[in-house]
Amino acid sequence: MRADELWSKSLLDNDVVVVGGGAAGLSAAVLLGRSRRRVVVVDAGEPRNAPAGHMHGFLSRDGTQPAELLKIGRDEVVHYGGEIRAGRVDGLERIDERGFAVRLADGGELTARALLVATGLRDELPAIPGLREQWARTVLHCPYCHGFEVRDAPLAVVGGDNRAFTLHQAQLIRQWSDDVVFFPHRIVLDDDERERLTARGVRIVDGDVARIVADGSGVSDVELADGSVVPRTAVFVGPSFRPCDELLTALGCEVGDNGWVRVDSSGRTSVSGVWAAGNVVDSPAQVINAAGAGAQAAVALNHHLLAADVDHAVARHRASGGRAESS
Repeated sequence: MRADELWSKSLLDNDVVVVGGGAAGLSAAVLLGRSRRRVVVVDAGEPRNAPAGHMHGFLSRDGTQPAELLKIGRDEVVHYGGEIRAGRVDGLERIDERGFAVRLADGGELTARALLVATGLRDELPAIPGLREQWARTVLHCPYCHGFEVRDAPLAVVGGDNRAFTLHQAQLIRQWSDDVVFFPHRIVLDDDERERLTARGVRIVDGDVARIVADGSGVSDVELADGSVVPRTAVFVGPSFRPCDELLTALGCEVGDNGWVRVDSSGRTSVSGVWAAGNVVDSPAQVINAAGAGAQAAVALNHHLLAADVDHAVARHRASGGRAESS
């Protein structure tokens, strides 16, 4: 095979492999497909928002079931020539300056000129019985996603390991209801924090939370370790956010002081040819933000590939004595 043929085929399966088929990954794959790039999305099928009944705050898709949004996205990827492959990625490895190998859990392997990792994050909840069982139903963390649906109801905020997030959340939730009880749980409030909450009309109930009680319709009570019960219809809690970034860090992507993989405004990591988008590098990102980040990364990825294409075309042009490259 001639050198020019080797480049055109690249001996690589794809221009881009996208790891993760959520909003960020699918959005990127659609735009790359529309750019006539060879793209495959590898998806383990474990979206962060799978327990949620509906998605809110996404223009034109408000109230859509998360699974329905992903189905629409997958169909669009395929429509534009992309491939969706179910499975888990076990590792990423640079082959040489041309690209990367993507090792799959089933023993298969894909190769690509560039990568986009959109593997999301894990929500680690306080170890309180009943929280996980109602998670994303009537145990919530994002009022912008679900606050309107529980407006004017008796609400609770339960303290978690993410202290700063929890205290902010207790103030924020007050916008959606006049009846908010904050259970610090194992957070010790100082006098200033107590005053600020009380001034906002947030009632503070001290003591460890023993469990979240639920009935057929969802949360009904917050039970304390002393046996007392406070009726509530929804609970907000601040999880600890853990990025699913093991693939990125194993590849050598630089991590910032905050413990998250460092990216620029387009999602470019410190490793050439590798981008990351969505919750894997941005914990506050809602679905619509993740989709936007995926689209932005796709444009940057295409420009990265284009630069290599142009450089190679120039080299071929010079080697051929100035003859124009045929299509």
